[in-house]
Amino acid sequence: MATVSAKVFEHHKKNDGTYNVKICVQHKRLRKYLDTTHFVVRKQLTKDFKVKDPFIADKVEKQLRDYRKMISELDDRLDYFTAESLRDYLRDKDEDVDFIKFCDQHIERLRKENRTGTANNHRKIRNSLVDYFNRSAVSIKEINSNMLMTYERYLRSERTMTRYNQDNKPVVTTEKGLSDSGLHNHMRDLRTLFNAAREMYNNEDLGIYRIKHYPFKKYKVGSSPLTKKRNNTLEQVLTIRDCVTVPGSRAELAKELYILSFYLCGINAVDLYQITERDVRNGRLDYNRSKTQGKRKDNAFISIKIVDEAKLLLEKYLGKLRERYSSANALNWALCKGMEQLRKLTGIPELTLYWARHTFANTARNDCRMSKDDVALALNHVDEGNRTTDIYIAKDWKIVDDVQRKVIAQLRKVEIKVMKKKQQENKTEHIAA
Repeated sequence: MATVSAKVFEHHKKNDGTYNVKICVQHKRLRKYLDTTHFVVRKQLTKDFKVKDPFIADKVEKQLRDYRKMISELDDRLDYFTAESLRDYLRDKDEDVDFIKFCDQHIERLRKENRTGTANNHRKIRNSLVDYFNRSAVSIKEINSNMLMTYERYLRSERTMTRYNQDNKPVVTTEKGLSDSGLHNHMRDLRTLFNAAREMYNNEDLGIYRIKHYPFKKYKVGSSPLTKKRNNTLEQVLTIRDCVTVPGSRAELAKELYILSFYLCGINAVDLYQITERDVRNGRLDYNRSKTQGKRKDNAFISIKIVDEAKLLLEKYLGKLRERYSSANALNWALCKGMEQLRKLTGIPELTLYWARHTFANTARNDCRMSKDDVALALNHVDEGNRTTDIYIAKDWKIVDDVQRKVIAQLRKVEIKVMKKKQQENKTEHIAA
């Protein structure tokens, strides 16, 4: 049996001489307390600290009646509550959910779990909603299907945004409207955040539904639109590798990390940032892929052979990126600027570090004719359709080694072909001269 009653504690006297009237929730022989909005002074209390002011007493009694009604409506479900969870239920049942506040808490939780990439993506959603509503508090009820329609139009249009740099100074930028692919990813992440809020504030087992609506029933995010292939040719890979850059420049950083990623089966920037000497064992790089580490039972572990072509570059950057950059975001920003310079130096119009990963995969599948399963293993992807089978089969890193070896061998073949072509061109020019 759960009971609620009003309490005022003598030792809780505040500096201004007032006492807060609290609600005591007693359940399963434990007591938990709720603060109220009512404050009283000593003359409004009896000698044994009961509220005697008729106005305050009436207000508190009404609140107690409401709580008793809520407890009665729980029926048998009351057995599943602890004193603490019952207190929280009474306090929060009718309180509106601030979606921006939830986003801040959720993003902080992701960062503590080292899911930095997901946290950054969700931070963009949070900031975009603040821009759209032009305020930092947004009720979850305002995230509805009609709002999503107008929000989509907002995202597709050019918009001005104000952000604060590391010195807490405002930086105003103008952003182009999102493409079909960008819009899909944005709304998908918003749906993920909304689902996370429902998971936190709703409890189906106890019949608690603080978020009763679901706008994504009517507003459909849909499947991801097809994107163009983001891979370079192997001739372009050689151009990048052999490009002359200024030592210590961002262009050099972009060039060398691109090549290092290609040699190491498409390793991402955040993983290059996080790996240390402890991850190198017996000539192999053993690490957990940050992007999916918290989503997989194997913690997204992979073991990659450190081939001769990668050794010097890995030694150069292993553990050094942390010293050079304060965070993975800072590294990504430097890479972005470096890639801009590298595109100008090489004449390659489209080039990012992620293209190295796509190029490795494309070469493995289309040029080396490796199976999709083997390529997926080398990329440290999980095959949704084969999860049951994976329970029975231990991972064989020799398969990854084989994919890696054949891709690098294919690069050598192209290099020899390019060299022969240049020799033939030089020979022809010499004869013509």
